Amino acid sequence: MRGVILAGCAALAGALLLAAYLFLYVKPRLPALDVITDYQPKIPLRVYTADNVLIGEFGEEHRDFVPIAQVPEMMKKALLAIEDSRFYEHHGIDFVRAGGAVLSNLRHGFGHGGGSTITMQVARNFFLTREKVASRKLNEIMLALKIESALSKEQILELYMNQMYLGQRSFGFGSAAQTYFGKPLSELSIAEMAMLAGLPQNPSRHNPISNPKKAHARQQLVLKRMRELDYISEGQYRQALAQPLHVNSRGKQGFDTHAEYVAELARQAVFAQYKEDSYTRGISVYTTILKADQDAAYASTRRNVIAYDQRHGYRGPETFIDLPPDAEQRDDAIDAALQKRPDSDGLIAAVVTDVASGKVVADTGDGDAKTITGDGLRFAAPALSAKAGAGIKLRPGAVIRISQDAKGNWTITQVPLVAAAFVSLDADTGAYHAMVGGFDYNLQKFNHVTQAWRQPGSAMKPFVYSAALEKGFSPATLINDVPLALQAGGKVWAPQNDDFKFDGPITMRYALAQSKNVASVRILRALGVSYTHDFLEKFGFDPARQPNNLTMALGTGSVTPVQMAGAYALFANGGHQVEPYLIDRIVDAKGAILMQTKPPAPNDDKTLALDPRNAFVMDSMLREVTRSGTGAAATKKLGRSDLAGKTGTTSDAVDGWFAGYGGGIVAVAWMGYDEPKSLGGREFGATLAMPIWIDYMRTALSTRPQVARAVPAGLSQVDGEWMYDEFIDMNGVKTLDMEAETPTDPAAVPETLPPETTN
Repeated sequence: MRGVILAGCAALAGALLLAAYLFLYVKPRLPALDVITDYQPKIPLRVYTADNVLIGEFGEEHRDFVPIAQVPEMMKKALLAIEDSRFYEHHGIDFVRAGGAVLSNLRHGFGHGGGSTITMQVARNFFLTREKVASRKLNEIMLALKIESALSKEQILELYMNQMYLGQRSFGFGSAAQTYFGKPLSELSIAEMAMLAGLPQNPSRHNPISNPKKAHARQQLVLKRMRELDYISEGQYRQALAQPLHVNSRGKQGFDTHAEYVAELARQAVFAQYKEDSYTRGISVYTTILKADQDAAYASTRRNVIAYDQRHGYRGPETFIDLPPDAEQRDDAIDAALQKRPDSDGLIAAVVTDVASGKVVADTGDGDAKTITGDGLRFAAPALSAKAGAGIKLRPGAVIRISQDAKGNWTITQVPLVAAAFVSLDADTGAYHAMVGGFDYNLQKFNHVTQAWRQPGSAMKPFVYSAALEKGFSPATLINDVPLALQAGGKVWAPQNDDFKFDGPITMRYALAQSKNVASVRILRALGVSYTHDFLEKFGFDPARQPNNLTMALGTGSVTPVQMAGAYALFANGGHQVEPYLIDRIVDAKGAILMQTKPPAPNDDKTLALDPRNAFVMDSMLREVTRSGTGAAATKKLGRSDLAGKTGTTSDAVDGWFAGYGGGIVAVAWMGYDEPKSLGGREFGATLAMPIWIDYMRTALSTRPQVARAVPAGLSQVDGEWMYDEFIDMNGVKTLDMEAETPTDPAAVPETLPPETTN
């Protein structure tokens, strides 16, 4: 009896000492609760299209804050069933569950069983480390009591459901719903909610993407607890167990619309103003990009770049690896090789494991061997030949790319080395409708739309012709298309036409439509280099990047695709300069507008840079290009009469361009190698860039009416061609170089012989 009394006294003394320690030492040192009473969740920067489609997210923590009132009741029940079924009954500490945890620890060792309530997990998550020591547990208990006295149960649950890490960089159940299932919490089934509810205990072990079997077992446990607690009926339980789950294997970054270059530009703009706060304060950027246009631009660019690449043959495997005879070591070697080569949207990295007559077997790392036969081998046929060199021959260990067609058949392919860019703008406002800065952002982040300074070739000619209109030229002006020889640094520069043929007297309209080099040089020579060089500034070109000699007519300066789009917009909109802009508005987490772009109103006199008559006449000439000239395929394939544009190919086909407009949209496509080299002797702007433009416009113009241009005052038709009224009589230029050869100002001749420019 005396021993029992002594033991009781000792226990009481221990309890009193513990209580004194907790209330006299631990409690005064507890942190303030400001971080949860004034909860400011870290919400990432998000970028959207104009039609509210998410195209980018930046921040270490993916979080979609969901107020507790908007959390489905079944989601709450699923969570409480597995984490804290007595949540609404205790005051932060569940003594019943804690007692069970103590017994578990005594049986299996300290740290095996846990009795943490939702409130204790909130305390740990916001204020403590996950280190399993007694002092941390005591702090956790006292913090839980303090939190319960300061917040309601619903407030505590809201904190928990928005703060907990649930894998895949997702914090909170709203974000996890989007990450794993691609939909909001409100649309989840009971089975899907149970899967999410099982994540907090161990997000890595129960991750349905990386550990589907363990995740499924955990989900079944959650459903079992929900049934035991009568949160769901027997029928709901059976239905949830039987429901197959379709997990988004791409995770949070699997955006449906490819607009990575757009999202990055938006991120840069926000970061320039808000620095690191950009990634945590819930800023949303709404761009001017249109989802349908962006999808069309991306698909068209990819398709036509791949088509070009395939025209020029198979280069062989990307590399070769040794395949060990041991199966496990072989799998490790294959996985290591594939990890270094991310897939490129359908161009999947694979390692050849077998080559036999009429077939190639490849491993993509998913455990399912891919067999390529028949037409799937056609592109890589040279690499299967007995005469194939060691660097190209397909053999076990070759690292290749494969793709799957609509019928499920596999084909050997390759990642193109050529670069490309596409941009489209609203011709009246300059708002971006679509932007593709390269073939694959994940392979190359350099944005060719805004950063690539390239020679435009003949796509620059319209601006020289525009300058000519102001000097009395007209589409009917006759130009003598005959050989021209100019002295250049002791040598003779004799510009050539693309076909090396001369047509004699031709109209200026015909010269532009057929992209005649010599006629263009003659026009520039007549205008004067200095005058024309200054005139180009009306279109937004950088004077320092344009040559001060006659090669200006052949496009030997430097421009970016977006700069070219802005320049062609003047022809499309009647002569008004536009400033291309990407961001419509920026809003904070509460929806307050932080920034709103206000472009000038269309036809604002303040933006008028070009005589409307000039824009009208140039439009008529550029429409001729797409009707009967080098861009005739555009009108033929799209079946519209309001299309206008110009092809451009630089010397030796180093760059291919098509710039044009229709239906109020101006768009530019470009293709070339980052390290300039020929794209091929039979390649031109019409074969390289124009197909991208046409495929995009087929979608972009499908809902837009054709544009009919009103004739500006001061223009009249003479013999079917437009002329400024003041040049109708004797002041206009009727012919050029039809008589004796005109002497050339030596200063206008390039010091070195320039390359030739084609159409």
